[in-house]
Amino acid sequence: MSINTFGHLFRVTTWGESHGPALGATVDGCPPGIAIDEEMLQHWLDQRKPGQNKYTTQRREADQVRILSGVFEGQTTGTPIQLMIENTDQRSKDYGDIAEKFRPGHADITYWQKYGIRDYRGGGRSSARETAARVAAGGVARAALADLVPDLRITGYMVQMGPHAIDRARFDWDEIARNPFWVPDAQAAADWADYLDTLRKSGDSVGAMVEVTARGMPAGLGAPVYAKLDTDLATAMMSINAVKGVEIGEGMAAAMLTGSENADEITMGPEGPLYSSNHAGGILGGISTGQDVVVRFAVKPTSSILTPRKTITRSGEETEIITKGRHDPCVGIRAVPVGEAMMACVLLDQVLLHRGQVGANRGKIG
Repeated sequence: MSINTFGHLFRVTTWGESHGPALGATVDGCPPGIAIDEEMLQHWLDQRKPGQNKYTTQRREADQVRILSGVFEGQTTGTPIQLMIENTDQRSKDYGDIAEKFRPGHADITYWQKYGIRDYRGGGRSSARETAARVAAGGVARAALADLVPDLRITGYMVQMGPHAIDRARFDWDEIARNPFWVPDAQAAADWADYLDTLRKSGDSVGAMVEVTARGMPAGLGAPVYAKLDTDLATAMMSINAVKGVEIGEGMAAAMLTGSENADEITMGPEGPLYSSNHAGGILGGISTGQDVVVRFAVKPTSSILTPRKTITRSGEETEIITKGRHDPCVGIRAVPVGEAMMACVLLDQVLLHRGQVGANRGKIG
């Protein structure tokens, strides 16, 4: 299976399966001299790990990360960083009944059609468990960004669960860490708890919308054509398991606006350009404006549910399936730290590309 690597200069290769002995990431291209240790990376993994509350899968994984190479005396050396996370709570027997059946909504059928072999124990590489490696790599990227772009802050949060959206008039950055849904709206968090409880007890699941914002962005990151900042961000977010749509800024809603409504007007402030709005999501022509970069992605409902579904076997026989095991009733909850990690990896990659080509911004205003 090819193409397990993403990035231009900051490159991440993930490896391992959901029910194998371990999974992890090889991070290449991180600058030397960045302070990093396992405890620092663990902070981010703890935000993603399963079993933290009743609204996520009850698989109990410590997600303890180990740094095997690329760090000496607490600093990166500039050589490949090998990160490993052991799997400790696999229950492969939960998947014995589906060895010959294809789960609707999963990659089982397409993996079999393409490769003629599949790891039915939790989906193997197609499992969302693979994203633990991305979060570990994102921790490396965050450490480097803290050194290179100290004002940058990357924050993810849920803005919609099923048909229920947040009220942006109640948006509160501090509220995000106070509830199990990473939602910046306390009332929405309370409403969603009741809604998801009902779904969870019925054996069903629901989709979600996640937004990731980068504040304190420098202007000038990205390129006009094939390394557009929004192109790389869209690719990164779309690569996350269960993501079916990505928007930058106004996104699909831009199709309903007029040109006079959509174009963000520019005035001159004491420290540089000021924008009247941010319909562009902080990116124009593939290059950051210095405004907040805003990305949203839609996560489909978890396909592993206790409701019987029609399917077929490898031999083509029609049958029914109930997917047992421990699954997220709303996988969007644990997708929030994954989206943050992918944003961090992309932004560090673009910072390194920018430094390599132009060093510092060349165009002066005022």
